[in-house]
Amino acid sequence: MIKDLDLALKMADHADEISLKRFRSLGLLVETKPDRSPVTDADRAVEVELRSIVADYQPTDSFIGEEFENTGSSNRNWIVDPIDGTANYLRGVPIWATLIALRVDGVITTSVVSAPALGRRWWAQRGNGAFTMDLDGSVRSLQVSKISKLEDSSISYNSLQLWDQSDKLPQLIDLSRKVWRTRAYGDFYSYMLLAEGSLDLVAEHGLQIYDIAALVPIVEEAGGKFSDLSGPLTEDSSSVMASNGLLHDQFQQALK
Repeated sequence: MIKDLDLALKMADHADEISLKRFRSLGLLVETKPDRSPVTDADRAVEVELRSIVADYQPTDSFIGEEFENTGSSNRNWIVDPIDGTANYLRGVPIWATLIALRVDGVITTSVVSAPALGRRWWAQRGNGAFTMDLDGSVRSLQVSKISKLEDSSISYNSLQLWDQSDKLPQLIDLSRKVWRTRAYGDFYSYMLLAEGSLDLVAEHGLQIYDIAALVPIVEEAGGKFSDLSGPLTEDSSSVMASNGLLHDQFQQALK
């Protein structure tokens, strides 16, 4: 039987092949969903392929994806965002990725984040650390930063519009005056930079479980901390934050 991480990596390989082939394609089909977010034919094609792979290798597992209805009722749930950063993808910006996570008995045990246009991939398994593959094909383990002072920290968020819509923009602006650096790298990439030690805080609003699940093991196995902005992370969390752990309480208090 194929191991969970090996299956997740196989799924990422297939996703990369489909998404890269359609990236910057003149024939890319784009639609607007009822929530006003964009979706492309590549998003749907990737999810269809990943559902097929799970059905072939682990037919009793359930599947939660962004583009189609949830299937199955197993204690093993694959949670997938076929293309995280679709707005980037359709505009030709290379910061997008396929997010793949496996949740077993309510705990996310395995995850892969694959960003083929950047030539990068990150993965983690509970208790076994977090890793990344660099452009040269070398693999290294991940470790969050050791920054412990707010004034030395670097933070990233998704967009001012979403903070404004969540009535949290004043808190973000106030925090920006207390830290060393603010950037809006956005989407999955901010969390991967956090796991690599390049950032100290990431906070976002307006997320769904498939936006979050694959990020959690990588951040936590790198030594970081993941939570809801107002408390523990739950399946229904939409406003989330992740940090190097040392600054988590300070950040959470500032953003309440």
